Amino acid sequence: MDDDDEGGPPRLPRGKIYMTPGGKAALQAEYESMKAERHRVVEIVSWAAGNGDRSENADYKEGKRRLREIDRRLRYLGNRLDAAEVVDPAAQAQRDRVFFGATVTYLNERDEEVTVTIVGVDEADMAAGKISIGSPMALAMLRARVGDEVTVRTPAGPSSVEITRILYPEPPPA
Repeated sequence: MDDDDEGGPPRLPRGKIYMTPGGKAALQAEYESMKAERHRVVEIVSWAAGNGDRSENADYKEGKRRLREIDRRLRYLGNRLDAAEVVDPAAQAQRDRVFFGATVTYLNERDEEVTVTIVGVDEADMAAGKISIGSPMALAMLRARVGDEVTVRTPAGPSSVEITRILYPEPPPA
């Protein structure tokens, strides 16, 4: 990651898709599941095609539609997995700064304490407190330390937050 513009948030390298080991495993599992579903749908389409007139055959039409959806999702998942750069947050050496995989607690402008974990784009889930590495909040917090006040660029204008805690998963025993 490099800082191109003075004072701005760090930028992510183009083409890299960061994800945690768990995030990659989840995508890989979905990919395998979709391949298995595709095999089942191909069998249904083959059976339906053997039933004669395809113009009024709902099983055939629905099966072909579902195959297109599955193929589109398989291409997407395959591309994501090919471009994946797995980063294990437990292996982070600089635990006093915010990097990918950190769980960060901060105080917002209303003095509310908020805790988020910085994860890959495919893993983001606000309801679970997981924010994307490419989100304005994560980009603003990258490289910050406890006690730092960072400015987040939001649609409503700049907002300041103060970092109060940074945690990483414990590394596995050697």
